[in-house]
Parts: sequence; structure tokens; C-alpha cells
Amino acid sequence: MALCKILGGLLAGATLVASPAHAQQMAANADLQSLSIEQLANVEITSVSKAPQALSAAAAAVYVISHDDVIRSGATSLPEVLRLAPNLQVAQMGASGYAITARGFNGNAADKLLVLIDGRSVYTSLYGGVMWDEKDVLPENIERIEVISGPAGTLWGANAVNGVINIITRKAADTPGGILTLGVGNREARASLQYSGAITDDLNYRIYGETFAIPHANTSAGVSANDGWNKSQGGFRLDYTPGIDTLSLQGDYYQGNEGSGGVTGTNIWGGNIQGTWLHQLGDAGTLQLLGYYDGNRRYGGGQGYGFDTYDLEVQHSIQLFDAHSFVWGAGGRVYSDSFNFTGAVQFLPASRTQAVGNIFAQDSWTLSDTLTLVLGAKLEADAYTGLKVLPNARLSWKAFDNAMFWASYAHSVRAPTRFDVDLYDVLAPGIVTLTGDRNFKAETVRAFEVGSRIELSSNFSFSVSGFYNQYNNLRSVEVVQGVTLPLLWSWGNLLEANTYGAEVWGNYAVNDWWRLSASFNILHQDRKFKPTSSQLGGLGQLGDDPNHQAMLRSSMNLGDGVNLDADLRWIGKLPDPKVAAYADLNLRLGWQMTDAIELSLAGANLLQPQHLEYELAGATTGTYVYRSVFLQTRLHF
Repeated sequence: MALCKILGGLLAGATLVASPAHAQQMAANADLQSLSIEQLANVEITSVSKAPQALSAAAAAVYVISHDDVIRSGATSLPEVLRLAPNLQVAQMGASGYAITARGFNGNAADKLLVLIDGRSVYTSLYGGVMWDEKDVLPENIERIEVISGPAGTLWGANAVNGVINIITRKAADTPGGILTLGVGNREARASLQYSGAITDDLNYRIYGETFAIPHANTSAGVSANDGWNKSQGGFRLDYTPGIDTLSLQGDYYQGNEGSGGVTGTNIWGGNIQGTWLHQLGDAGTLQLLGYYDGNRRYGGGQGYGFDTYDLEVQHSIQLFDAHSFVWGAGGRVYSDSFNFTGAVQFLPASRTQAVGNIFAQDSWTLSDTLTLVLGAKLEADAYTGLKVLPNARLSWKAFDNAMFWASYAHSVRAPTRFDVDLYDVLAPGIVTLTGDRNFKAETVRAFEVGSRIELSSNFSFSVSGFYNQYNNLRSVEVVQGVTLPLLWSWGNLLEANTYGAEVWGNYAVNDWWRLSASFNILHQDRKFKPTSSQLGGLGQLGDDPNHQAMLRSSMNLGDGVNLDADLRWIGKLPDPKVAAYADLNLRLGWQMTDAIELSLAGANLLQPQHLEYELAGATTGTYVYRSVFLQTRLHF
């Protein structure tokens, strides 16, 4: 109720006048909305080659979620924003849990998708996936999200197996003034406040804070999942641009509490600090140095764990002999963890510190006016499997000014984790124990891709990509001792799979105030045990994926500061565990009441009161995703 009163007070003050800084920002947003499809297709990206290039020239299946897309989606969390990417599978598993992947193997511990925030890797060394409840960026501060489907191990290293998500935030100078957001709905309440300013002409800052609360959901058995949660987060960013240098320092800290299915909740807290230095070398290119620390803690019921990551990377980009764009670099990362588990699940040893090192190089060779060949490789070494070689080759052909075709081959790996090597889990006391495998191998993929990106006119463009992936050494459950009690099981590498499919998406500007986008994905998977496998757990342990999904998005500027956005999506059924196919609709109506105040009403999952999106392997029930509405006001000052 208090939040509703605050919202009402803000609406009553709709006569506030925007600051000059905010007026400048509004003009920039208007410029973005006026771009043609052709101009949007040539937006500058960096994730495919680790150097700036036009989206239309990138020889990869890459989709860009713009700042405008983020704001107009009405999404308030990163997982919900990522539903905008047609080359991702996103499924909600509970109030705070999500399964997110690209090109298959989705699950609560999906481990074949690398996620970065401003170049900082945010996957956990516990199991190789992402704790999505720990990762948060205010929608106002997202510049764009570059989503690559397909391996990118040469540039980004192990775990970039099926794709890379690179979340790029806005510089402090791009968010001038203050922004206060307040929102309330039937499934969440949320508030945030930030302010950006200039200390000197070349030194800008931003500080922010946010808090939110989300209630419990129910399971398909009709009982509470006890998974409600709340979290608060704050942080800062400094950008210093003296001459040919760009220096950034940024950090975040969060803490919260999550329901964990029982009476006792789980306390989560952590933070990060990151520094980046980019130096222009004139004709010699650019030199970049990146360093960060990231720490996370989760404790509940007297037990839990903590992780600390330290990383330092250097990168040099250079143009050689006119025809060669060369990038190389090296990096080192140290992981340190500590477990305090008193139950049936243990990690042995209870603490471990390990290091990962790498060096990479990639050359983009212009063979002719229409042909470009990209060759690269990364050498990466970790404590579990030693040295790995991650090669990549891409050939692109610019058939004519607005059409590009490409083909690629890449080899990537999913590196072993603590979960694979050091797990000790008493599944049934005195009967069955599951352990990690000290000789666990890296999971591998050999990936073949072809694709095209075509702009048929200034108001219509589309992308088509096809892929065939060969996976080996996938994690399995094997019998070590199966005659006398207790039975002893262990992880192994005796699963393999071949997958193939296609991804299609396109954008069409109906006129200067209405844009449409549509997508369709199809995925086929052939999974099998190797002949010597014990075949425990079934093939479903590799994840649960729809074989097709489709989306239609409409964005309309209706005049007088009013815009309407709609997302209709269709997700095919999940085979194991079985989850029915579903269609759903998200809507957002936004009204720029004055230059300073925007009011929006968003509805999600509107076609049905509740539905399932995912069930854990071996589970008999799942947690519902609900129809929701969310009223928000955004005040600029």
C-alpha cells in the first residue's frame, strides 16, 4: 500500500519539468527510434571479433537487444529481457530460478552458455552455469545485449560452447541526471534510484540502488513452492576519458533472501569491482587491460558456500598490411571457494584454489572486396584437464551490398568444475552414494554453421543460420560398485550427442511508427550412451528442450508520447520430463506524460492464468509461472 501511495504522489506531480541533461537523453532516444532497419542492421557490435564491427558484417548468428528494446519490453530482470533474443531458450522454474541456454541442453544447471557483463564472466565455477538470481543490471543502464548462438571459445574461452551473451552497460555520461523508478504489481514490487553527473569535463560518475520483492509461487501439485525472495543492490561507475585513453571503474554489491522450499530461507550476498583501460595506439590499433574481482556467498540453515574470482586480461588489436585485422591477448584467472556443508552433500576437499591461463590470436584476412577469412585459436590451461586448443575458422562472402553469406567451423569445450570432480553425495544412506570423477574430461563440441544476413530494402531485413554440432564426453552417471551395499556411482563421460537445426528472424518496418519482428527456431537432438556406459539416469539428464519455438513482436509509436509493444511467443512441448507446449502474450503500454515522467502498464503471460515452463529431471511437479501485471512510473530529474 505504501508503494501505491508513492506512485500516486508521483503521478500527481506530472507537471515536473525535465532537466537539460534529461532533455538531451530524450533526444538521443528519439534518434534511436527513428533509425531505419538498414541503419539498425549496421549497429556496431564487439562480441563476434572482440573488435568493433557492423552487425551486418558479423559472420555469426548474432542478435542484438537494444537499449530501446529493453525499456519497451517492460521486463524488470535480465532473464526476462533475454526472452527478446530469438536465438535463446528461456524457461522460468520458480520465483527466482531460470533455465537459459542456446541450441539445447537446457536445465537448472545449464552449463554451455557463457555470460558476460562488460566483459566480466559471470558463470559460477561450482557447475559452469549462471546463478541468474545473483546477476542484475538496471534496465536504464543496459546499452545493448549481444547474443551469439554457436561456439565462441577462440575469443571467450571454455564454456562458450553453445553461445555467448555479452551485456554491455551504458557509460555514466550516457545516463545524465537522476532516474527514480517505482513499480508495483500482483507478482512483484520494485523501486530504484540512480544519479549520474560530471565531476570534470572528462570524468563522469553514476551511483544507483534498487530493491524488489517477489512472492511465493505454487507448484503444479497445488502447494506453495516456498520460493519467494527479495534482494537489494547498489553500485557505482566512474568513466575517465583523458585524450586517447578511456578508463572505467565500476562495482556492485547485493544482498537478499530466498525461500528454499522449506522453513529456512537462503541468504545471498556478494559483489564485484572491475577496472578497464582502453588506450588508442593510432595506426597500431588499441590496447586494452581488464581486471576484476567477483565474490558470491549463499548460506542457509547453518551451511553454504562462497566463491571468489580474480581475473586479469590484456588484449591488443592491430591492422596489418591493410588486409589483416589482427587481435591477440592473454589472461589469467584464479578461483577460490569454500564449502560448509553438514548434510548428505559434500565437496571434497571443502576448499580449493585453482588457476586458469590462456593466450589467443585471431586474424581477419580480407581476401578480396567480397571475401573475408577469419582464422583463430586459443590455448587455455586449467588445473583439471591441462592444456586445451580451441580453434575457429570463418569464411564470409558479401554477395552484394546488402547481403552476406558465411560458413564456420569451431571446436569448444565445457571445462570440468567442482561439481564434476569433487562431489560426494549420499543419495540414500547406506544404499547409494554418488561421487565426482577425479579424471573427468572436458565436454567437447565440434560445430559447423552456415548462415546469411540480408537486407532486402531499407525497411526489411532477415537472418538465417543452420548448424550441426557433434558433442562428446558429455557427463553421465556410471556404476563403480554395484554388487554390495552401499552402491557406489560416479560421474563419467559416456554420453554423446549430435544436434542440428535452424534459426530464422527478421525485422520489418511497416511505416515510420510501426515495426514488426518475427522468428522461428527448430532443434533436433540425437543423444545416446556409449557402449560401455551403465546408462543410469536416462538421456533426460542432458537437459530438456523444445524442438521448436516462434515469436512475433510488434512495436508501435501511437503519438503524443504513447507507445504499445506486444510479444507473442509459442514454445513447443518439452519431452523429458514432459511439459506441454504453450503460447503466451506480453503487452506494454507506455505514456511519456511529460519530459520528466513516464508511466507504463505491462502484462506478462496474459493468455492463461498459470502454466509450467520447466520441470527438473526426475521431478513429478513443477512450479507455475503466473499471469501478471505491473504498473511503473519512471521519473527523470
